[in-house]
Amino acid sequence: MKGFAVFSTVILASGLSAGALAQGQEQNTQQTEQQQGKVKKDKKKDKGTVADVGGGVGSAAGGVGKGAGHAAEGVGKGAVDAVTLHPINAVGDVGTGAARAGKDVTVGSAKGVGKIGKGVGHAFKKIF
Repeated sequence: MKGFAVFSTVILASGLSAGALAQGQEQNTQQTEQQQGKVKKDKKKDKGTVADVGGGVGSAAGGVGKGAGHAAEGVGKGAVDAVTLHPINAVGDVGTGAARAGKDVTVGSAKGVGKIGKGVGHAFKKIF
C-alpha cells in the first residue's frame, strides 16, 4: 500500500508540473507575439528626400519670419518709448527685439540646415 501512495504522489506531482509547464509555454508564446507586434508597430518610415529638404527650408523661413516679427516689435516699442521721452527704455526695447530676432533666425537656420543635410544624406544614400 505504501508503494501505491508513493506512486500516486509521483503521478500527481508530474501531472501538476506538466500542466504548469504547458501554461508557462502558452504565456511565453503570447508574450513573444506581443513583443513582435510592438516591434512592427514601433518601426516608422523615414521621410523622403524632398520632404526633408522642404521641411528644412520651411524651418529656416519660419525662423526668419519669427526674427523679423521680434525685430519689428522691438523697434515699435522703442519708437513709442522715444516719443514718450523714455530714451533708456527705447534703447533697451530695440536691443531686446534685436537679440530675440537674432536668436530666432539662428535657431531657425540651424534647424533648417540640419533637415536639409538629412535630406541630402538620403539622396546620396539612394544614389550610392
